[in-house]
Amino acid sequence: MTRFEGKNVFVTGAGQGIGYGVCRAFALEGAFVALNDYDAHLAESAAGQLNQELGAQRVTAFPGDVSDANVVAALINTCADQRGGLDIVLANAGITRYMPFLEATPEVFDRIINVNLRGTYFTVQAAAKRMIAAGKPGRILLTSSIVGQVAFPNFSIYSLTKAAIQMLAKSLALELGSYGITVNAITPGATLTERVIREDPDYERNWAEVTVTGRVGYVEDVVAAALFLASPEARQINGHNLVVDGGWSLRSPLPDDHPTLPDQQDYA
Repeated sequence: MTRFEGKNVFVTGAGQGIGYGVCRAFALEGAFVALNDYDAHLAESAAGQLNQELGAQRVTAFPGDVSDANVVAALINTCADQRGGLDIVLANAGITRYMPFLEATPEVFDRIINVNLRGTYFTVQAAAKRMIAAGKPGRILLTSSIVGQVAFPNFSIYSLTKAAIQMLAKSLALELGSYGITVNAITPGATLTERVIREDPDYERNWAEVTVTGRVGYVEDVVAAALFLASPEARQINGHNLVVDGGWSLRSPLPDDHPTLPDQQDYA
């Protein structure tokens, strides 16, 4: 399939997990992809792996900290200049931290807010400016989370950022729609990635037991949602929040054995 032949795509937080899967899928369907990650080595390695798999140079690493508005604007502008425009953006970068509310510190709060909200906001702003200047329609996608809708223990800071992202999609859809730019959010539920396995080695079994479909979510489930919302078939979908959780949020039960304060956490 080549639905995105010649399209220019920018994905943040894509060194691994969902972002990496999205980059791979767009590149396989003919797009040129800018792969961003805070970790420069991870970004370069991920881009190299994808190009080796593709047998073509379709993925370029764009390392940088999206919480810095100047950095992300420079990344977006460099990508658009090199590729002659920008068609699709997924603001996916985000960090998590399990922490009881009564123990939360301003430092942790600011770091999560800066990456998850500030990073998303100014990634989209820079991208939208380039799309508008080019006079071309565009697709902007934001990564939220089901914990932005359902309360989860020790996740108050992360959850509020993901709830805000769902509202941001609506606000930006309203402001940017007249330019031919659609903005939608994708809200994954429990999804099997490298990070969650480090936090809970039994993640797949634990969440399969409490999900309506009887299985955990996989990266390809979220990737499929991103490809659809970026496709021509979704041109009239704007300001929507697409939940990809296998129906878990219909009841929202927690697995008995899943740690609500895991020993192993990835936090930058």
